[in-house]
Amino acid sequence: MRQARAEDARIEARRVIRNLLGEEQPTAAMLLDDARAMIGEARTARCVELALGASLTRRSAELAAVAALVVGTRELGEEWWKRARGPKLPPPQEVLDTGTAVDPWTDLTVLEMLAAWIADDAADALWGPPVAEVDLNSWQAEDRFRLPEGVRPGQRLVVSFDAGGRLDAVVTRRPDDDLGSNLDFHSLRYSRPAETQWSWGVAAGLGPHPLPGEDPDPYAREVDRGAVDILYGWALRHGATRELLGERWRTVGEVVAAIERVDWMWRSAEWFGWWRGASALVDDSGYLPYRLEELAAG
Repeated sequence: MRQARAEDARIEARRVIRNLLGEEQPTAAMLLDDARAMIGEARTARCVELALGASLTRRSAELAAVAALVVGTRELGEEWWKRARGPKLPPPQEVLDTGTAVDPWTDLTVLEMLAAWIADDAADALWGPPVAEVDLNSWQAEDRFRLPEGVRPGQRLVVSFDAGGRLDAVVTRRPDDDLGSNLDFHSLRYSRPAETQWSWGVAAGLGPHPLPGEDPDPYAREVDRGAVDILYGWALRHGATRELLGERWRTVGEVVAAIERVDWMWRSAEWFGWWRGASALVDDSGYLPYRLEELAAG
């Protein structure tokens, strides 16, 4: 059942990407062609440079951020890159050039930060600036923020909950005649760059996603046979089939493809330990022996 939901998510993601980018099966090569046409050769080359600096298990997320920039630039125009946002934030072009994340996105990579930025700006262009931010980890609907002055019962106010994510809060009169607000969860929506970012990552998957200028090919690197035996055997014992896992893994690319096929996130919680081991193998991490010990202990 959980694996069926994973396929449902991929089907929906492919639908969104087909509508927004015209791609049935998105690839890095197609995305970079779209990027060169929309944001230009120089920016695309810089995006590739930043993506090359990420680990292979993060590359899909970096490319998904590029997809958001393509769609966001199409919506907001070339001027978006040159316009500062408020007194403290430099223009996005400067951030891309310097490769330095700025508040409030310092926990993100530069490409993810720019994707969040353009997703928020696209949302503001569609629905207006939000009056407040709410945390949807709590599904309490009532009175989650201080109301602005001058509101009236029945008025709908836009609030944010994520980069590019918006929903409405409806102003209501309480029994004591004070005004409050109720979140309308049915109004939840995302801007198109935010939809693109999620959808590209799900539709294209973990990879392999080769990029221009890679020599040697990181996906061709041979992997440790002992680690492969442990991870492959564990996956078989815990419900993955040989059809999903493929033949015995020899290269990083074969491991990446297998990770994508097994839908580990949609399986039981113990698969998180398998993911940690498999990702350490892909990224040639020094933590690999410890991850394999953790997997064996679990």
